[in-house]
Amino acid sequence: MARTKEFDPDAALQSALELFWRRGYEATSMSDLVEHLGIGRASLYATFGSKHELYLKALDRYSENQSPLLLRELSRPGPALPAVRAVVRRFATEAASDEERLRGCLVVNTATELAPHDDAAALRVVRSWDHLETLLHAALARAQAQGELPEDRDPRALARMLLVLMQGLRVVGKASADPARLLDAADQALALLD
Repeated sequence: MARTKEFDPDAALQSALELFWRRGYEATSMSDLVEHLGIGRASLYATFGSKHELYLKALDRYSENQSPLLLRELSRPGPALPAVRAVVRRFATEAASDEERLRGCLVVNTATELAPHDDAAALRVVRSWDHLETLLHAALARAQAQGELPEDRDPRALARMLLVLMQGLRVVGKASADPARLLDAADQALALLD
């Protein structure tokens, strides 16, 4: 007779996500996960596989949680350019906040820690960035169609520039306690939309 799980796998995954987000992949051992989740090592392996598999599942969960918010923000009816500006400014403000400085973005953390030597992690990073670029491009194309963005601007190139800026804000925000650096950069990039 199969034993039933004595823990909630969904809650355990969320808890693992938070630990990886706070500490990083390399600095989180299986012993740390066992202790933090309160789950036996065998149950952890049986449910999630290896530490690497658990990390990838946590990264997937993180991306799934971020996507609906961005989709809602960037696809609201009405003028599209104010939504794009609000999202970029939110990224800058979050990156400048003390809490975000310490944690950063799990996708960016993965890009810098694992992606250079981990194909599965790199694939998830690129997938997340592709999704964000697509949302930005759709909003900017809509803005152009509505006459908010000049006709001589390339919505795809602008989306790519904003993607790089937004991810860069998160990288710089992890090391810089100067919010003006981030907010000024966002404002200068947004001036390109005028």
